[in-house]
Amino acid sequence: MNDSLAITPIRPFNATVRPPGSKSLTNRALLLAALAQGQSVIHNPLLADDTRQMLGALEALGLAPVMEQDGERIRLTGQAGKLPNPSGNTQLHLGNAGTAFRFLTAACCVGEGTYELDGIERMRERPIGQLVDALRGIGGRVEYLGQEGYPPLRVTGTRLRGGEIDMPPTLSSQYISALLQIGPRCDEGISLRFDGPIVSRPYVEMTLRLMARFGVKANVYGPFIRISVEPGTYKGAEYTVEPDASSASYFLAAAAIVPESRCTIEGLGKGSLQGDVRFADVLHEMGAGLMFGQDFITVIAPPKGQTLRGIDVDLNDMPDMAQTLAVVSLFAKGQTTIRNVGNLRVKETDRIAALQNELAKLGATVDVQGDDLTITPPANDDWLQGRQATIDTYNDHRMAMSFAVAGLRMPGVVINDPACVDKTFPDYFEQLERLGDPM
Repeated sequence: MNDSLAITPIRPFNATVRPPGSKSLTNRALLLAALAQGQSVIHNPLLADDTRQMLGALEALGLAPVMEQDGERIRLTGQAGKLPNPSGNTQLHLGNAGTAFRFLTAACCVGEGTYELDGIERMRERPIGQLVDALRGIGGRVEYLGQEGYPPLRVTGTRLRGGEIDMPPTLSSQYISALLQIGPRCDEGISLRFDGPIVSRPYVEMTLRLMARFGVKANVYGPFIRISVEPGTYKGAEYTVEPDASSASYFLAAAAIVPESRCTIEGLGKGSLQGDVRFADVLHEMGAGLMFGQDFITVIAPPKGQTLRGIDVDLNDMPDMAQTLAVVSLFAKGQTTIRNVGNLRVKETDRIAALQNELAKLGATVDVQGDDLTITPPANDDWLQGRQATIDTYNDHRMAMSFAVAGLRMPGVVINDPACVDKTFPDYFEQLERLGDPM
């Protein structure tokens, strides 16, 4: 793919889209299958950079996942909770795949021998101290090989005591999911007690529901005051991965901002395990039409003569939707305030700073107060004609995908480093272009 890509505005469309499988569900299913007893078959996995990083790590660990039917399913035989270590000191390079890095840091703690985990330079800037502290507190042996609190790490496998862990508010729900997933391998299980709300709580709920699919049921007390997991063993399972709700958001956003358009997402709906499906409700609150079935979502542009309106919304439960909403807010009347998304600063890039920089190129202003950002769109529609904007993407797939949506409505949008979408959605731009195809 070229170093930059010009996005072409499209006419009103009526499209049905089925995005690739969920990254979050694929990587969780792969890890649980690796820790399970017996064989697992994972259907409709996402095959993109983040999940290939996890697959590559499992291959390096000797678990030999097998691709079948041109990647439409993966067969994997676990070793009843024992994480292999063929060389005794396995090197795992995980790129910028935060999910894989955090999950495998915890899983290696219950392995054998030593494991060294590293990634690209940005990964070395992403904090992991809260997870390491928790693992050390239950007997984990984790060393920093560079700056304290950040990758790279050396993990020495051992039997973990487990037990109770007091969890302060964390920068990432992935720390919590990493601990829960190794709970059955701890001598005393794991009991997490939360001192405050859980960031991105739907992702923790997703983890618990997937653990149950692999035979381990956690106990949740109160409104997520405490979660406990008893010692046990995961069982091999056959599991079909849902389409990725985060990836679906860009197509739903396109339907909301391109007049007289509609888009239906197949395979996602009220029965989804993913919290990001609720982004459709946010678009509805802004004035888009919505039909929400058990296994489909349809978003419809506001009626002719009407426009989207700015809103005030807390996205702590779905921070990955902040960039998509920020772009949609360009086409709304009035300000949009996105609250409680401070953890955007430790994602693939500092997404709050990136949004400030790139929205300004499209004529908006962004005011940041603590963990909240308020977006004021341009004062009139003149900016829709003739503004040229080359969007920097900071090696962040969500910057590329969300800002490309703006280019469907206004001319002159160019996306730098479009190949960064390979992280989760390699053929994203091809699918986006097909929105304009006749039904």
